[in-house]
Amino acid sequence: MVLIGRRLSGPELTAAAADPTTVAPLLHGDDPLLDLDKSWHGLHYLLTGTAWDTDDGAGAAILGGEPIGDDVGYGPPRLLTPDAVRAVADGLDAVDDATLRARFDPAAMTAEGIYPAIWHDGDDEFDTYLWPNFVALRRFYRTAATQGEGVLLAVT
Repeated sequence: MVLIGRRLSGPELTAAAADPTTVAPLLHGDDPLLDLDKSWHGLHYLLTGTAWDTDDGAGAAILGGEPIGDDVGYGPPRLLTPDAVRAVADGLDAVDDATLRARFDPAAMTAEGIYPAIWHDGDDEFDTYLWPNFVALRRFYRTAATQGEGVLLAVT
């Protein structure tokens, strides 16, 4: 299971909202694409403290948005409006290395069943896997927010 995301321009966002059959081709189309690989669930846990719950701001970065279109592997894609994208971007901008590192608890993540089951490697997984993917996620949302774009996310 990997998380992919695509920034959507105004016309793409309008097309997706009007016709959900356009969602899958948009998601798998040209750049700009976000690929968090399997780090998505670990990042979601670090941002929310839960395996599946979301909240406003940074907590919606991975599993937030409104379901739209057909199942693409692990449920339908989710669509975030430009307003939601700005809220996520602002929330992610407020999170730093020390904050995420303090939330990184390999034993708790393993007990919660956070995918993938690699957390026993400890700090190395944070430094070489979670943190670089968090930086990519933050950059993705900040760029989308600056451009006034929507975001389409899917776990495939």
